[in-house]
Amino acid sequence: MQDHRSIMATLPFRSFLVPGQLVRHPDHPEWGEGQVQSAIGERVTVTFTHAGKVLVDATVVQLTVLS
Repeated sequence: MQDHRSIMATLPFRSFLVPGQLVRHPDHPEWGEGQVQSAIGERVTVTFTHAGKVLVDATVVQLTVLS
């Protein structure tokens, strides 16, 4: 019988972010505020005020939610 950790490891990753949410990148505050454009699996596309469109791997970077 599988334990909770091994079951979770077999499930696909799904970001909790949704289009329209405002976020900041913790490693790049100079990019300014960003708006989530899409979140498909671990791939989150965000348009930042000072960096434009950026594809973020949500398994590596935990974006800070502003709204």
